[in-house]
Amino acid sequence: MLQVLTWRLTGLLLLLTPLLSFAQAPPLPPKAPADSLAGPPIVSAKAWAVADGKTGQFLWGGNELEPLVMASTTKIMTARLVLALAAKDARILDEIVTISAQSANTAGSGAKVQEGERFQAKDLLFGLMLPSGNDAAVALAEHFGHAFLEPKHKDATHEDRFTAFVAEMNRQAKDLKMEKTHYLDPHGNSKNTSCARDLTILAWNSMKDERFRTYVNTRRHVCEALTKDGEKRPVLWENTNKLLAIEGFEGIKTGTTTAAGACLVSMGHRGSDRLIIVVLGSSSSDGRYVDSRNLYRWAWGERTKSGN
Repeated sequence: MLQVLTWRLTGLLLLLTPLLSFAQAPPLPPKAPADSLAGPPIVSAKAWAVADGKTGQFLWGGNELEPLVMASTTKIMTARLVLALAAKDARILDEIVTISAQSANTAGSGAKVQEGERFQAKDLLFGLMLPSGNDAAVALAEHFGHAFLEPKHKDATHEDRFTAFVAEMNRQAKDLKMEKTHYLDPHGNSKNTSCARDLTILAWNSMKDERFRTYVNTRRHVCEALTKDGEKRPVLWENTNKLLAIEGFEGIKTGTTTAAGACLVSMGHRGSDRLIIVVLGSSSSDGRYVDSRNLYRWAWGERTKSGN
């Protein structure tokens, strides 16, 4: 009998122990205030900015001046530099870019180019902007970096050209008064930093170029690579920007790394109105599109209310 009583008491203690532990837990914190109906929608992004797509004027933002890792939104500047050279001499887009071992082996998102392959520069720019090719970014920097070397010498190494190209990216950012922006590479796999407001400046200036608009608004591009054996290899690149599947959006560039989170620089139009929206550090790949679309809806509503 005593043994049975002991078992029952032990069982009772086992049941009561968790309850006693819970009783000693600190009280729950008070609830946060209800969501306000005023202001922009709640987004997952660490920072965001909205600018007028026609004038570039900054309109609204949240943490828009906070320097953050920008991932592959870096490639907006990479493409801008190459297309600025093309504006002076369109023939440079017909130049043949040969893929080096270093570019072919670049880590991160890629256009899947191979060492020794040759592309026309105008095609490789699609490989840069559509599948977000880090490999294409290095190849373009190595090829066109000589234009920014002082003095310009033909025997410059790939590393010399790469370094000169990145230095020019930073000079361009300074000229555009992108004060929170710094580039370490032409693709964003390093911790290149910018802020949401700076990226609206870059997007607006870049979208003035008709060629740039064509690249970032292209959903799919097909071309040929000439292999090191002289064979032709068909290549198909598709744009990572899912907003292009929706009427009214015109680009511009996605970006994703562990350090940066999910980022998106985009332009959209509604009638004759155009907006540029940047989100940095969204919670997921899909989250950046949700954040951006919610901000577009809100911003267009605000524009309608103000009569703009």
